[in-house]
Amino acid sequence: MKKYKVIFQPSGRRGEIEEGKTILEAAQALGVDIEALCGGKKVCGKCKVRIEEGFFEKDNIQSGMEHLSPLTEDEEKHIKPEDGPGIRLACAAEIHGDLKVFVPERSRAGKQVVRKAAKELSIKLDPAVKKYNVELPEPSLHDLTTGDMERVLKFLEEDYGLKGVSFDYEALKDLQDALRKGEWKITVSVWMDKEIVKVEPGFVEPSYGLAVDIGTTTVVGYLCDMNTGKVINTESMMNPQVPYGEDVMSRITYAMTNPDGLEKMQRAIIDGLNEIIERVSADLRTNGKNGGSAIVDMTVVFNTAMHHIFLGFNPEYIGRSPFIPAVQHSLNLKARDLGLKINPGSYVHILPIEAGFVGADNVGVLIAEEPYNQDEIVLIIDIGTNGELLLGNRERICSTSCATGPAFEGAQIKFGMRAAPGAIEKVKIDPETKECMYKVIGKADWHTHLQEVNAKGICGSGIIDAVAEMFKAGIIDRSGKFNMDLETPRVRRGTDGKPEYVLAWADETSIGTDITITQADVRALQLAKGALYAGAKLMMKKMGIEKLDRVVLAGAFGSYIDRESALTLGMFPDCDIEKVYAVGNAAGDGARMALLNRGKRTEADEKARFVEFMEIAVEPEFEKEFMMAMHIPHMKDKFPNLKALLEKKKVPVTVKG
Repeated sequence: MKKYKVIFQPSGRRGEIEEGKTILEAAQALGVDIEALCGGKKVCGKCKVRIEEGFFEKDNIQSGMEHLSPLTEDEEKHIKPEDGPGIRLACAAEIHGDLKVFVPERSRAGKQVVRKAAKELSIKLDPAVKKYNVELPEPSLHDLTTGDMERVLKFLEEDYGLKGVSFDYEALKDLQDALRKGEWKITVSVWMDKEIVKVEPGFVEPSYGLAVDIGTTTVVGYLCDMNTGKVINTESMMNPQVPYGEDVMSRITYAMTNPDGLEKMQRAIIDGLNEIIERVSADLRTNGKNGGSAIVDMTVVFNTAMHHIFLGFNPEYIGRSPFIPAVQHSLNLKARDLGLKINPGSYVHILPIEAGFVGADNVGVLIAEEPYNQDEIVLIIDIGTNGELLLGNRERICSTSCATGPAFEGAQIKFGMRAAPGAIEKVKIDPETKECMYKVIGKADWHTHLQEVNAKGICGSGIIDAVAEMFKAGIIDRSGKFNMDLETPRVRRGTDGKPEYVLAWADETSIGTDITITQADVRALQLAKGALYAGAKLMMKKMGIEKLDRVVLAGAFGSYIDRESALTLGMFPDCDIEKVYAVGNAAGDGARMALLNRGKRTEADEKARFVEFMEIAVEPEFEKEFMMAMHIPHMKDKFPNLKALLEKKKVPVTVKG
């Protein structure tokens, strides 16, 4: 097959790419980060690139649009005259000749700010892996009938009461050398009182475990001291599967439509985890070995699609009705079988799945927040590309999954982007003047006090703020429609003739154009928040619940959402604002709990089956509830707490109380 030279600017990355590959595939192969929020489905329009025309002597290539497949209808929907000449969608343009490709600032996938800091946990320490000191008498010619393994096992039974313990093969291979190097003193790491997974010479006290939360967009690992329960290091990264699709369905589709798609994505996440392991354990390097070998236990949580891809299970069947996973129960798999570079004999504990698209990450939230031990009715929302909800108390708990779409993460939004430097993350609009002020990630102050703002786009928390503030300022009405009678230059019609609100003027940005919130952006957010509200409402109806006592916003994203903005939009049913709070990365907290307390693993398996799963998409009332929830905050439901809050702040909008 023919290959052509492709050069990406401004990164300078270059290589030989097979004919027929798309520019996006070339970028993925060469390590060039291009926004592809829809996973190459040609619907988000975020991957615009410019094709440089002419002969480039230094590179010895002739580049031009004629070296690409013809412009498609999908591209014509997204490429506008104001984009300038030579623009193509990287996901649609196929390579048929040498190319020099420029990736504009707004199309570059910035390094996401991963905000999943660990909080203090109050939990009894009872880890699955415990260390035991073993001291044996030196063998002699008078005792030739007992091997090293048998002597160690006998010591564990007599001194610690551990009966029936076996040896992992890799640990057993290390035993003889360790005994002699340690002068007949060794430390053994025993998993679940059943199996010796590591042998170390001498008496070694520190014991390390790793808890991992694999999200659709981000991955975070918490290195824990299992003797104290403390987090001693945290490392995070963008999920390396993002180039293959921004949401779970696009990754499932990638696995189904590419013969090696599943293998590629599995390899990507394993390599990513090994990078986290290397970084998180950099200070643990001992005896000339990789620091990762000091990690003797590991727990993992993720949604169902990430679970299947991580394990190499075909995700096709969870992507179509009736959404049956390969396995629901928790799993214990050897690290070496997965290719993970911790102690090879150790196990990786994978928390159970609830059902369908409600995965182990939601079980992590469940065991961290423990609604099954409470009297109050609590709604827990883990907001992301796939919104997951838990509702109930000790008597009954219901869960569901809502396909909110990627709007909360910046996709389907004209100037949307991930939470990276340059993203507008907070917005305030003056109800009188309609003027706005905003805060940009990477800048300490609001933009009105900065000489150089360099805004690049707007991330999820900023979008929620912006639309809520537009509603409170009367720029949009309850249906989300723009009020075009306002006398302000910030409300105008865009080049497509449709309404938009200017958040940042061109001279405040790094992309050289005004950053706006369009009518389509408002609609995308309404669809996302409407799905969350409809899910909560249908669960409340099923369980006979009239009102909520508390609302918990889980997940890193939930920690950065303004709770008043979320309530104003109607992302969840009315609740006292003081009883709405964020708990950070509760899924990660659950993974740490399962690492530090083996009882939490049993609890996870039991409570995952206690929860009743509700598939809201097949509920007869879903469409009706969803349509009503599209209104801000809702078409019919009353919001007495929100009404009182807005009246107290003298906000000139009316909501039902």
